[in-house]
Amino acid sequence: MASVHDSLYFNPMLTNGVVHANVFGVRDWVTPHKMALLVLLSELGRAGPQLGLLERRRLNRLLLPLLQGPDMALSRLRKAIEECCPHLAGSVHIRLKLMAEGELKDMEQFFDDLSDSFSGTEPEVHKTSVVGLFLRHMILAYNKLSFSQVYKLYTALQQYFQKDEKKDGADENDMELTNPEELDGKMEKEELDGPLREEEIACTGPLSQKQAEYFLSQQASLLKNDETKALAPASLQKELNNLLKFNPDFAEAHYLSYLNSIRVQDVFSSTHSLLHYFDRLILTGAESKSNGDEGYGRSLRYAALNLAALHCRFGHYQQAELALQEAIRIAQESNDHVCLQHCLSWLYILEQKIFDSCVLLEHSVNKSLHFGLPYLASLGIQSLVQQRAFAGKAANKLMDALKDSDLLHWKHSLSELIDISIAQKTAIWRLYGRSTMALQQAQTLLSMNSLEAVNVGVQQNNTESFAVVLCHLAELHAEQGYFAAASEILKHLKERFPPNSQHAQLWMLFDQKIQFERAMNDGRYHVADSLVAGITALNSIEGVYRKAIVLKAQNQMSEAHKLLQKLLIHCQKIKNTEMVIRVLLCMAELYWRSSCHTIALPVLLQALALAREYSLQYLASETVLNLAFSQLILGIPEQALNILHMAIEPVLAHGAVLDKGCAMFLVAKCQVASAASYTPQKKIEALESAILNLNEAKSYFAKVDCKEQLRDVLYLQARLLHTLGRTQERNKCAMLFRQLHQELPAHGVPLINAFK
Repeated sequence: MASVHDSLYFNPMLTNGVVHANVFGVRDWVTPHKMALLVLLSELGRAGPQLGLLERRRLNRLLLPLLQGPDMALSRLRKAIEECCPHLAGSVHIRLKLMAEGELKDMEQFFDDLSDSFSGTEPEVHKTSVVGLFLRHMILAYNKLSFSQVYKLYTALQQYFQKDEKKDGADENDMELTNPEELDGKMEKEELDGPLREEEIACTGPLSQKQAEYFLSQQASLLKNDETKALAPASLQKELNNLLKFNPDFAEAHYLSYLNSIRVQDVFSSTHSLLHYFDRLILTGAESKSNGDEGYGRSLRYAALNLAALHCRFGHYQQAELALQEAIRIAQESNDHVCLQHCLSWLYILEQKIFDSCVLLEHSVNKSLHFGLPYLASLGIQSLVQQRAFAGKAANKLMDALKDSDLLHWKHSLSELIDISIAQKTAIWRLYGRSTMALQQAQTLLSMNSLEAVNVGVQQNNTESFAVVLCHLAELHAEQGYFAAASEILKHLKERFPPNSQHAQLWMLFDQKIQFERAMNDGRYHVADSLVAGITALNSIEGVYRKAIVLKAQNQMSEAHKLLQKLLIHCQKIKNTEMVIRVLLCMAELYWRSSCHTIALPVLLQALALAREYSLQYLASETVLNLAFSQLILGIPEQALNILHMAIEPVLAHGAVLDKGCAMFLVAKCQVASAASYTPQKKIEALESAILNLNEAKSYFAKVDCKEQLRDVLYLQARLLHTLGRTQERNKCAMLFRQLHQELPAHGVPLINAFK
């Protein structure tokens, strides 16, 4: 094997006009593009004080991506230089033309003159600077070339320049048919600092090690922070295959291939690339160099740990458990406490699929703090907070725990975990029914500037945390009747997280739910039924619940009751308390519609007990409203009015517009029913108050375009106005009622039909 490597090292190849040595041993080589950069640096040194301060700043900002990035066409390089300094671009072009159209000795003389940049008491270029290191690498690589390789490099330079000349000639012919202003506009849009586009990254030959490392780090950063700006999965895999063709032992390329395969949920390719990554680490000895004799074992245990995480991601829990046991065994043999803590955190995730236990997680947090692992400790604290939120712990204790984790974040500048913490606070406040607090937390995250410096000017705003917060924001706007604003947020989510990205399922589910609610409010039950399949594909529990709601609205009571019974048993088994309460409320409404009013009361009391036990204040308030409605049906409206005061305030403060309208409508119904036993004067006051509450309910229902409820409000309002002798207002309400009654499916409109 050593002899093969040696022969490759001493016999550089020429591929598509690029002279390069073997990638196993040489870190850099000379290409025509790099010669153009050397000419740029030479001309920049000659220009010296003639350049203005602004032009020099622009050129300095341009140099770093040019030196680190892959080779590019001469035409694009010239355009980039022209945007910074047109005069210097002309000098570079003339110098390259003289070299390409001259003799071989001109190129020899150019490389001899480069060494003068380091001479003198005040050299133009410092030897250890970025530019100085680049010049020294190029001079060294050029001096190692044989005469035949120098001639091939000279021929490649001529071809490189001639391609640019041919393109300029074609552009001059096209300019006669093209508006010059449009052409300038296109040139201005090309930004060298931005991430590479697919047509720009196509390499004519292998990248040098530095270029490959820059490309891999850039794409990995984009996949983490802004997936939409990274190359498409197919294009990125093509470039990675090109890298691996010239250097199959490039471990980092295999790892990026693993991340790219996860994007498209390719379990076979991702597993294949992950195993190859750790195999290459062992073969190249990269681990043993930095970790002594433990390098080989370290690769094995972390390979098993990553394999367990991969299987867990795809839902292969049995395979994940086997891989995790292997990682734990090797880590215990090597006494690697850091790896053991990571294994412990993943063991909790796997155990959570079987039974709920905080013991493992609490132990993991304590040990992580002891061994100085703030990232792992913070994740453990946030997982504990999430579990205890579902267990019904008080919000103040959970927020205190998150405050402690935030101290770790700010102390260690863990900006990603700061985002996750704020997103979790948003979700917790939504769970407890405090929409105002949830809105505040969502806006805090959206207006926050990330602390982490991300390459190529990409802000860390395309992570899962931002997707979660934007989805909650869209739903909050939809609940308040701002459907246009919710549509704009969802449109932005679709642009930021395209359908093929890994976080797209979040906004897809919220989009389907918002459309479902609008269709139900509008009485278009066939449209809502068509959306159930999409919701079920994204969340099976939510889909079954929505199907039962549609069946209930279509008066298919027995089918709806069967679905709800199955869903209730399943949710009790997996301890989804929030959905259990919602199912119980829906079942109570089925009993009302079936005239089984007394059966609904125990169901509602069970829901109220669960809501209070798990601190779900908004669901508790909604359950109290349903209890008040049951008491109204059973003929005790005075008692219903008394308990309404317990629930009306949280609903009006944090509830959706539809819930506010239903609550005010219920208050009006109770006032009308209670007024039957009042004195004439007090009865008139009660009816006047009921009309005012109906006006408020009417405004709420109109905001969400809930025509069926609006029709019921108009009916009751017309009856009350008739009782009070206000004929003109009664006629107006009656006319509006008739219009809605003709538009909606005809059925009887009793005074009290349902709470919702």
